[in-house]
Amino acid sequence: MTTAEYNQCVDRHADGVYRFVLKNLRDEDRARDIVQDSFEKMWMKRDEIDGSKARSYLFTTAYHTMIDSIRRERFSTGMNEVAHNEHAYHDGYSDLKEILDEAVARLPDIQRSVVLLRDYEGYSYQEIGEVTGLSESQVKVYIYRARTTLKNYIGSLDAVI
Repeated sequence: MTTAEYNQCVDRHADGVYRFVLKNLRDEDRARDIVQDSFEKMWMKRDEIDGSKARSYLFTTAYHTMIDSIRRERFSTGMNEVAHNEHAYHDGYSDLKEILDEAVARLPDIQRSVVLLRDYEGYSYQEIGEVTGLSESQVKVYIYRARTTLKNYIGSLDAVI
């Protein structure tokens, strides 16, 4: 990958990678750090990366960096913080988007990641498999389960309103 291809990759994909990581983490600072780390890792291996595969490499790197960050956070999170977050109750809503975001946030990490890659970023099943290290059939199963969970959580529109 040349420097020009790297710069084009930054221009084209920085926002998409940031949105993907932010939707998963819901923390702007951590999302920016992960995107920056991903581009740094890509820069370090620019000689080994084919310019046409840069997007896939970037999302794969961001995904794995994000998973590592989540694991580190879980390891260092105290019990009081976990108990407080799990038992929080929010009465009412102000927007359907908030309900959908809450439903997506409740999904297991892998299901949330594949749904966001498919429905928010527009990746194909094969590309998602490359990013996450799953087979295409596993990706389809996780997406199906995630969508079923979302449907059950949101229920009918009448119940939400």
